Amino acid sequence: MNIKDYGFKENLKRNNINGRIPARIIATHKDRYEIVCDKGNGFAKIKRGCFYDNPNSDYPTTGDFVLIEWNENGESMITETLKRESLFSRVASSSDKNHELHKQHEQLVAANFDYVFIMQSLNDNFNLHRIERYLTLSWQSGGIPVIILTKRDLVENYIAYINQVKNIAIGVDIYAISCKTGEGIENIRKYFEKGKTIVFLGSSGVGKSTLVNTLYGEEIMKTSEIREEDSRGRHTTTSRNLIILPNGTMIIDTPGMRELGMWEVSEGLDKTFKDVEQYLGKCKFSDCTHTNEPGCKILEAIKNGELSHDRFNSYIKLQNEAKYNNDSENYLKEKRNKFKDIAKHNKVNKKH
Repeated sequence: MNIKDYGFKENLKRNNINGRIPARIIATHKDRYEIVCDKGNGFAKIKRGCFYDNPNSDYPTTGDFVLIEWNENGESMITETLKRESLFSRVASSSDKNHELHKQHEQLVAANFDYVFIMQSLNDNFNLHRIERYLTLSWQSGGIPVIILTKRDLVENYIAYINQVKNIAIGVDIYAISCKTGEGIENIRKYFEKGKTIVFLGSSGVGKSTLVNTLYGEEIMKTSEIREEDSRGRHTTTSRNLIILPNGTMIIDTPGMRELGMWEVSEGLDKTFKDVEQYLGKCKFSDCTHTNEPGCKILEAIKNGELSHDRFNSYIKLQNEAKYNNDSENYLKEKRNKFKDIAKHNKVNKKH
C-alpha cells in the first residue's frame, strides 16, 4: 500500500516528523478515525496533548492528511493535521449545536478534494435556493463545484431544469444523469481521474451512493430511494467515507444534509452571486440600504428586469445568516442600527 495512491503529495512532508508517518483519514466515527498509510489500514485517535496544548491545531476530518504514531497492534495516535488544500464546512445542525455555550459552531465535512459534486434529484427534492446554499459553501471550500441533477429518467424535459440552474450557477458545469438508464454518465467521467478527490454532497436519497456504485462497477454502498409521499430519503450513509475507485479516483461520500447553515462564506458569496455583486458599491449613497433610496443600482436593476427580486433576497438572506452565525451579538446590534437608520430616512422623506 502506498499513501501516494491516496493523493499524498511530497510537499506536505515536514522536515522534522520524529518517526511519525503520513496517513489519510478515510472515515470518521465521532472521535475515532479510520486511516490508511504505507503500513496499511487501521484506526486512530487524536493524541489529545498535541491538540489541546496547541490552539492552532486543526482537528481532522475525512480526507485530511495527518501525521500518526503507527501502532500495528492497536489504535494509532494522530499527532498533527497537515495543511489542507480545500475544506467544506457548515454550521452544525440544530441537533449538534453547543447548547451549553448557546452558540453556533463549525462542523467539518470533508477536506482535500478537487471537485464538489452538488447533487439534487429531479423530483420534489429539486430546490434552487438549496443549490445556491451548496454553491456558496462549495466556492468557499476551495474546490470546484459541479452540479449533478440525478434521476433524469423521472422527468420528460430535463433540459428545462438545467436551464433553471444556469440562471443561478454562473460559470458552473451542470449535468443531468440517470444511474438507472445510464444516460449522462459518460459526460461526467472526465472528472474521475487517478489521484483526484471528489466530495459528493446532497440530501438523503438523491443518489450519491447509487452513483458511487455505478462508477465502481458493483454495489459497495447501501442505497435507498426517496419516499414518494414527501420526497425525502433515509440516511443510508451515516458517516463520511472516502472510497477509492478501481481507476484511482477517490470519492468522499457524505450523509444527507437537510440543514446547511452558513459559516464564513465571503468568498463563496462573491462567486455565487456575481450577478448581484456587480451592482454593489455603485449606488448614489454609500450607505444605501437598497430599500427605497434614489439612485440605488440594485433597485434599478430589479425594475429593469436585469436582476430578480428573489435572487437579491437570497443573497441578503445568506449574507445575514453567515454574519449571525459568526458573531450573533454584533449582527443583532448592526441590524437594530440599520432599522433605526431606515426609519430615520423614511421620516425625513415624509417631511419633504
